[in-house]
Amino acid sequence: MASIHNDVSLNVPADKVWDAVRDFGALPQRLAPGFVTACTLDGDARIVSFANGSVAREVLVDCDEARRRLVYAIDNERLTHYSASVQVIAEGDKACRLVWIIDMLPSELAAYVQGQTREAVAAIHRAFPPA
Repeated sequence: MASIHNDVSLNVPADKVWDAVRDFGALPQRLAPGFVTACTLDGDARIVSFANGSVAREVLVDCDEARRRLVYAIDNERLTHYSASVQVIAEGDKACRLVWIIDMLPSELAAYVQGQTREAVAAIHRAFPPA
C-alpha cells in the first residue's frame, strides 16, 4: 500500500482553513480553486471534477470538529483502496498546518496521485495567501 503525505504550512488562522475543509461541497470555491473545477453533493458523497478532466466520487467517512479532521474515501474501478484524511493543526493564532494523508492501492498509481496532490497543494496555497 502506498501512503502519500502532504504537510502544508499556511499563514492563515486554523479556524479559517478548517471552515473551508469541512465545507465538503465547496472544494472549487474555497479549498482548491482551479485544481477542482466542479463539485456536486450526492448524499454523503461529493462528485468532484478536476482540471485534468478526471472525475471522482469521494464519500465522507468522518468530520471531527474537535480535532479539525475530515476523512473521505474513494472506491472505483482503478482504485481498490483509497482513504484520505485532512487535518488542520493550529500553529499559534495566525498560522496552521494542513496535514493531508492518503493511503491507497494499487501502489502503481501512487506517482500519478502524488503529482495530483502537488497541484492540489498549489491550489490550496492560492486559496489561502498570507494575510
